[in-house]
Amino acid sequence: MTNTIVHMMRHGEVFNPDGILYGRLPGFRLSDTGRGQAQRVARTLADHDIVAVFASPLQRAQETATPIAAAHGLSIQTNDELIEADNVFEGLKVSVGDGALSKPRHWTKMRDPFTPSWGEPYIQLAHRMLAAANTARDAAKGHEAVCVSHQLPVYTLRRFLEGKRLWHDPRRRQCSLASLTSLIYEGDALVDIIYSEPAGASDPLVTGA
Repeated sequence: MTNTIVHMMRHGEVFNPDGILYGRLPGFRLSDTGRGQAQRVARTLADHDIVAVFASPLQRAQETATPIAAAHGLSIQTNDELIEADNVFEGLKVSVGDGALSKPRHWTKMRDPFTPSWGEPYIQLAHRMLAAANTARDAAKGHEAVCVSHQLPVYTLRRFLEGKRLWHDPRRRQCSLASLTSLIYEGDALVDIIYSEPAGASDPLVTGA
């Protein structure tokens, strides 16, 4: 049986001095800390059998993937399925107290936390992330691949694969900055999921994703 590993990675810390939910907005790059996190993961994976590196088209994911791809002499393959979840609060502050969520005009957008009403349906998100994982698995048969994505997409995929309900408390997400959610396959069958934090832990409520 052929063993394959697909590392679903969250990007590193983003330079976001205004503390907005940047979502799919262009121009949000890694901070100095984020670049350091990407380098640490690249060093962690340097001795791994990485044969393919995929990334979301967003700048922060591409920058996170760059040192990993370079360490293995690979080019980054952009996969739109790895992009951040759509969100109607994109471009706004959503922090407690001074954020958009405290304003009555936005409350109707939060009427349904189960789909959710404010953004891309969880099930749609899970299905496209599964497609991205399958693409990476097929490209790396018998080896390892890395897919750099975003917090909510990675964590939603994990919950889907573990058979858990997709709506959840974001304060309890286990998906730190630059973390790895590694999918272990025997043939095409998923046999294990291993979570690790080679760049250290971070607050799951860091604005953005």
